[in-house]
Amino acid sequence: MKNYELVLHGVEAELAAGRLRIGERLPGERVLAEQLGISRPSVREAVRVLEAMGVVRTATGSGPDAGAVIIAEPVSPLTAVLRLHLATNHLPMNDVVQTRILLESWAAREAAAREAAGRQVETGELKLAEDLLDQMDAPGLSPEEFHLLDAEFHVALSGLAGNVLVAAVMASLRSAIHGYVLAAVPNLPDWEATTVGLRSEHRAILDAIRAGAPDDAADLVTAHIRGFYQAARLNTAP
Repeated sequence: MKNYELVLHGVEAELAAGRLRIGERLPGERVLAEQLGISRPSVREAVRVLEAMGVVRTATGSGPDAGAVIIAEPVSPLTAVLRLHLATNHLPMNDVVQTRILLESWAAREAAAREAAGRQVETGELKLAEDLLDQMDAPGLSPEEFHLLDAEFHVALSGLAGNVLVAAVMASLRSAIHGYVLAAVPNLPDWEATTVGLRSEHRAILDAIRAGAPDDAADLVTAHIRGFYQAARLNTAP
């Protein structure tokens, strides 16, 4: 068993026993190393994988918010396997962008088609997407904060189609999306203007889904994803 699997199974066991809860910190590196019989560097690497999987969030320093905080339970075996694979393999940026366009344009089209056919998207799912957009409107967000919310919005967007596998793949890609998008920020000519445009595009996509306009929703998602990478002058396939 790999070291990150040891730590993951340990977290699952502690959550199941009620000894750990969402929002609480993992024990420190030294304690985990002693409990699991692995080295502290191995613990450190395992925690990095868990962060990429979306199970924990880490913060450096020595204050009350430092360390690895549990932000989600390890979920279905399918999502866990996908996250483990994607978290431990290098993903070419072109592949990420093309996969996003494929999955997100389909999901937007399908969600809008459901609305048009009277098979409304779940109210709670739409509310989650809207809440994330509202959070992105907050003044003074750093690029990292903005793009964490942005990645969450796109994951929520993919869930509107009601396809469990598509939603799981997008959730697994969250870390890769956030990493590439954040790396693109220094290439943008005007960060503030970019955020204004991105927020407007996000709302237009959601409006098209609500209006039951499948082609518009799919086209808007495709233009949104491609437009960002082109604005950031990143080397992506057309």
